[in-house]
Amino acid sequence: MQAQKSSSKPATADKSAKATKALTAYRPFWAKRFGPAPFLPMSRAEMEQLGWDSCDIIIVTGDAYVDHPSFGMAVIGRTLEAQGFRVGIIAQPDWQSADHFKVLGKPNLFFGIAAGNMDSMINRYTADRKIRSDDVYTPGGQGGKRPDRATLVYTQRCKEAWNDVPIVIGGIEASLRRIAHYDYWQDKVRRSVIVDAKADLLVYGNAERAIVEVAHRLAARQPIESITDVRGTVFMRRTNDPTAEGWFELDSTEVDMPGRVDEHISPYQTIEQTAEEKAAGCVTGQVKAGQETGDGSKPITIHRKPAAAPLAGKIQMPPRERTVIRLPAYEQVKSDPVLYAHANRVLHLETNPGNARALVQRHADRDVWINPPPIPLTTPEMDHVFDLNYARSPHPSYADANGSHDGETKIPAWEMIRFSVNIMRGCFGGCTFCSITEHEGRIIQSRSEDSVIREIEEMRDKVKGFTGVISDLGGPTANMYRIGCKSPEIEAACRKPSCVYPGICQNLNTNHDPLIKMYRRARALKGVKKILISSGLRYDLAVQSPEYVKELVTHHVGGYLKIAPEHTEDGPLTKMMKPGIGTYDRFKKMFDAASEEAGKKQYLIPYFIAAHPGTSDEDMMNLAVWLKSNGFRADQVQTFYPSPMATATAMYHSNRNPLKKISRDPATSEVVDIVRGDRRRRLHKAFLRYHDANNWPMLREALKTLGRSDLIGNGKHHLIPSYQPVTDGSYESARRKNSTPTPTGRGGAGHGASAATVRPVAKSLHHPSQARPQSRPNAQPQPGQILTQHTGLPPRDNGSRPPAKSTRPLKPHGAAGKAGASASPSSRAGKPSPSGKPGKPAKPGQR
Repeated sequence: MQAQKSSSKPATADKSAKATKALTAYRPFWAKRFGPAPFLPMSRAEMEQLGWDSCDIIIVTGDAYVDHPSFGMAVIGRTLEAQGFRVGIIAQPDWQSADHFKVLGKPNLFFGIAAGNMDSMINRYTADRKIRSDDVYTPGGQGGKRPDRATLVYTQRCKEAWNDVPIVIGGIEASLRRIAHYDYWQDKVRRSVIVDAKADLLVYGNAERAIVEVAHRLAARQPIESITDVRGTVFMRRTNDPTAEGWFELDSTEVDMPGRVDEHISPYQTIEQTAEEKAAGCVTGQVKAGQETGDGSKPITIHRKPAAAPLAGKIQMPPRERTVIRLPAYEQVKSDPVLYAHANRVLHLETNPGNARALVQRHADRDVWINPPPIPLTTPEMDHVFDLNYARSPHPSYADANGSHDGETKIPAWEMIRFSVNIMRGCFGGCTFCSITEHEGRIIQSRSEDSVIREIEEMRDKVKGFTGVISDLGGPTANMYRIGCKSPEIEAACRKPSCVYPGICQNLNTNHDPLIKMYRRARALKGVKKILISSGLRYDLAVQSPEYVKELVTHHVGGYLKIAPEHTEDGPLTKMMKPGIGTYDRFKKMFDAASEEAGKKQYLIPYFIAAHPGTSDEDMMNLAVWLKSNGFRADQVQTFYPSPMATATAMYHSNRNPLKKISRDPATSEVVDIVRGDRRRRLHKAFLRYHDANNWPMLREALKTLGRSDLIGNGKHHLIPSYQPVTDGSYESARRKNSTPTPTGRGGAGHGASAATVRPVAKSLHHPSQARPQSRPNAQPQPGQILTQHTGLPPRDNGSRPPAKSTRPLKPHGAAGKAGASASPSSRAGKPSPSGKPGKPAKPGQR
């Protein structure tokens, strides 16, 4: 590589987009003559029915194959099929041997490997590293159908099956592990997944653009080792590889390095020399060097070696499109948390496709080379991807004896999105605990209104069981559709991690009119009775459009609406990059007013996170006081889960704040309070479940330590009572079915994003002589049932099944009319799903 200086302006997103080939601009591969398959084949028999003798590409996935645009293997498979390639699927193979990886034969071009829609480790373990027993991406919700670190295992088996076939890895698991990353489950920094997997290429993000280009270049018989210039890809290079010639390398392997230092002026330098170097005229009346005086004498002159001209003016940077930033090596970051935080900060600064530079990180004697992020899909390209020939159903091989997918073999994740429509991608919120920006990017990619309406009509006409209710029109967020920067030039140059923190950017267009127009058009469709919005609402954006709030509350809230303030205190909120609780109060006021105007009794469901980096014990105490004063009783607790590559995970590992400059000096680098250890994590969750009598002994001790004994007492203004009901006082985790049991008699840590399936009855105890509060039966969930991650509220109907028979209404407790995590505003019984969508109808008496 070369370390040179040059001047160049960063290319704008528009210029990059013009230079990027559209998905529909490629010449189709010859096999397009076979036409689209009803389902991508999963067996040789299906291939023979299609007239195929082999597959060009085989996708190996850790999820069950559902041919729906919400499932990654279907989107990539159908996108490649539209290019003319014959694509086969190997879903949830038996990884104990390579035999199952040979069922479709040898692919002509490459294996595409993904762990699934979820990271395999997060799918398998709770936030307390306890094993889950279910998997919503598997028929019947059965757990254990994919290995830990599925990308590594599948790659190894594919190499055993066909050693000479190129392997391309992708999906969320590979995407978030593309550089050296902190692994929460082993509590150490692991190498880039491409190094451990020994794959040929890694594609990150949604990857349609990258995978199409790679497939066509491989079909043209270009060696995969030579494919090093595709955006959104990661590959390996030997250090000092001659193919890297012509790149300008910027060294960012250390922190606290001094910046430019101007040369000091020599005290022996003459005025004339100074003037010459500064390109200034000599002072009038001064004798020039070497000039004789009237008596023939000469002034003394000092002869110095010519020095390099001092640096002055603006530093000229090399062209960004040929610049690579060298991050600290894996060997450095694995043992130096400060350098790890620094590398994470640099990575997040290089996520805007308009100005991002390539990154390189040394692993032993090889470099992991990370190309800039892919150019976002245009609206016509998004329409192309979502208008493909999806069957919108699980593969027929998963059907039960009756040929149905609604019985024992039902796939819970498909049930969740069965009657929903994805309208956009990406998120510019920048929440530090979330990895959407690292995977999908922060530039919103929206479908056209016509494309969305076509999908609704197709779902209405073709999907079995449609009752007229659409469970969601959304995406990563509910209300970022067609919202973005007002200026393409500003967007291309921006390096901010969030467009809405600490406040909404003045350059952000917050117009909700296109979304309102689409809602109204979709509601008017024949056969559509109700459209619900189940995606998380960005309420700090919603308050910018009172008309949108009114439209949403009047027509699209099925009794309750989920939002995510996450906390009430500034300490953790600044580490999360979330707005203050005042914005929540403002939105709640608008929500209540619109609900009253519509004549509806509706409720907000707020999410809160326990044990997030930057959260002190006092912060959690204040949150508990806020919850009680607002009538909330959290049935379930969401605990911070350090996912790979997230900014909050870097805080957790390094105790530093990557949102600010990283330094080894604590005086110049912010040190973050990290919640570690089972006891402190239990305490933070106990504050969220302040009403649980089992938590009271721990809370009393904590309140006394914090000097807030005034919150202990039997009055309404107290947080917890001074008496203890009939209980051993031990910690009882609010466990879900999908966690490993703790031995009897021992207190154990509750699991992350954990669900308390038992809730205290509405009537509180006010006297020590009263019996222990009775709990609802801890009914075991049905196989395949989805358990909620946020509240104990009953679900709403998503149209996938007949309405449940009438059940006894559940009476709200706490403050009258206030919902949140405890109120039960509806008579419908059941259990919500992790995203607020319904699971199975509950039996009478079951929560």
